[in-house]
Amino acid sequence: MTEGTGFTTMAGAKATGEIPEIGVGMLGYAFMGKAHTNAFKKIPYMMYPPPAIPRLVSICGRNEEAVAEAARRYGYLTYHTDWRDMIADERVQLFDNGGPNHLHAAPAIAAAQAGKHVFCEKPLARTAEEAKTMWEAAKAAGVKHMVAFNYRFVPAIRLAYELIRSGALGRIFHFRAVYLQEWLMAHQGTPMIWRLDKKTAGSGAIGDLGAHIIDLAHFLIGDIAGVSAFTRTFIEERDFADGSGAGQVTVDDAFVSTVAFKNGAIGTLEATRFAAGRKNHEVIEINGEKGSLRFNLERINELDVFWVGEDPRETQGFHNALISEPFHPFWSNWWPQGHMIGWEHTFVHELTHFLDCIVNDKAVTPYGADFEDGYRAAVVCDALLESADTRRVVDIAY
Repeated sequence: MTEGTGFTTMAGAKATGEIPEIGVGMLGYAFMGKAHTNAFKKIPYMMYPPPAIPRLVSICGRNEEAVAEAARRYGYLTYHTDWRDMIADERVQLFDNGGPNHLHAAPAIAAAQAGKHVFCEKPLARTAEEAKTMWEAAKAAGVKHMVAFNYRFVPAIRLAYELIRSGALGRIFHFRAVYLQEWLMAHQGTPMIWRLDKKTAGSGAIGDLGAHIIDLAHFLIGDIAGVSAFTRTFIEERDFADGSGAGQVTVDDAFVSTVAFKNGAIGTLEATRFAAGRKNHEVIEINGEKGSLRFNLERINELDVFWVGEDPRETQGFHNALISEPFHPFWSNWWPQGHMIGWEHTFVHELTHFLDCIVNDKAVTPYGADFEDGYRAAVVCDALLESADTRRVVDIAY
């Protein structure tokens, strides 16, 4: 792998020719269960030689017919309808929690206490208080723990991280981020689902989309010191899919905010699920004294770069760099330059990193987000909600 990717092959495996297996137990078989499983299946032959071979032991979900079909489709050895039974399986060494937000804390804590390493989808929890209990439990158990902030593992984002850390941008002045989707608008016909209920989701656009750009702000720029925010819920009631009536939407549909960083930078964060025409539009821009960077998730293999001092008659402003060279982060295991990778590959990178941390006893941070990072993102999510509710600036206390 290239310098800065954050993972290497297992030293012992190199010496003996043997690569260890790690048994995986997956909670959830839908969107994230599918994305994570796809990554586990690619790791052995694409991230070669891998730090470990993921062994798909068990998958868990409430609907027995659906989870049994998922086990057959994805290639898990068995399935469960109760996550407690899956955690009790001694073959499971890595618990991957892709369940709804309200099912993050209890299963993850139980898995950690049972000695399982824990990988959990974002946001880590519904509230900072709940996230802190997960972090403390994993820390006390001495297991590896990681939050699935997969955008840290986009090659262009990792390159941005390396440029900032090298001092190439100099002092950072601004961080701007938007995350825009449209899938809750009326023309999409989305019914009342768990993501729209505060009891199961914790928050709406803030936790679902905002948590990603909050984590990128922490990863790329540093700690957020204060926030000021507005939120809106545009459709307050939605019909249930089964026709049994309607439910009250109790989370935010959108938020906008200003943020201040401890290092003196300032910025803006915005997320909505009501942006017509936007499918998965996550855009960040960073302005420093020596240059600027701009990234758009829908153009995942590109990074726009501007360097102060270049002749404007030659550069015409920002350069559009194609991030696909073999010396770019993560690329040595993929294709020749210009042959693109996509969103799914971020999970391959982050789960390879987590396996490497497990078998080589490495720290998940700074490249990956551990449960402390998940907690810190949750603190900011809570502060955004508090600011919107109280109409005042909220100072962040981690």
